[in-house]
Amino acid sequence: MDWQWIMDGFVAGLQQMSWLEAIAVIFGILSVFFSMRENIWVYPTGIISTLIYVWICLEVKLYADMGINAYYFSMSIFGWYVWTHPKEDKAVLPVTWLKWKGWVYVIVLLLVSYGVLYFVLSKFTDSDVPYWDSFTTSSAFVGMYLMAKKKVENWIAWIITDLVSVPLYFYKGLVLTSFQFFFFTILATLGLIAWIKSAKRYATGA
Repeated sequence: MDWQWIMDGFVAGLQQMSWLEAIAVIFGILSVFFSMRENIWVYPTGIISTLIYVWICLEVKLYADMGINAYYFSMSIFGWYVWTHPKEDKAVLPVTWLKWKGWVYVIVLLLVSYGVLYFVLSKFTDSDVPYWDSFTTSSAFVGMYLMAKKKVENWIAWIITDLVSVPLYFYKGLVLTSFQFFFFTILATLGLIAWIKSAKRYATGA
């Protein structure tokens, strides 16, 4: 791996970075940090970041990612409500694992959303990365839904999304955003470990 080329790209990305991208990156990182800690601030910080990225993705022709950020916004409202309105017998919404029916739903959601997105991007837009854009968007659909439900598996979906997003945004010239997703991958791994522990505590009643 040519680390000098990567560092040169990072420096160039900082020099070309708009103030909007910088704000979106900062609030995006804050949102992931709060999510790891099961803190409700995951949603207001995430809303700010996603609204900015709707505009950024439109400018660089990442139409599916523009749509997913709009979806993030709506799901953030939904997740905010779910997290603050747990069932009557629970003080807070607990972290739990998906059941087999949940896995079926998630797989169907992933495949259907990917197929629809790829068809739309390849037939009706000038996107030059329909495969990548559709995949990161459909996997993020799954991650956001599972996060709103406080399912451990949401972090697996985010790790996959982040890993694919790193080269995608680098290719599109959004170098700082690419590095943000690399950092997100690390945070998502830590989040997965933290939520596994949380789910075990809930299962054992500790």
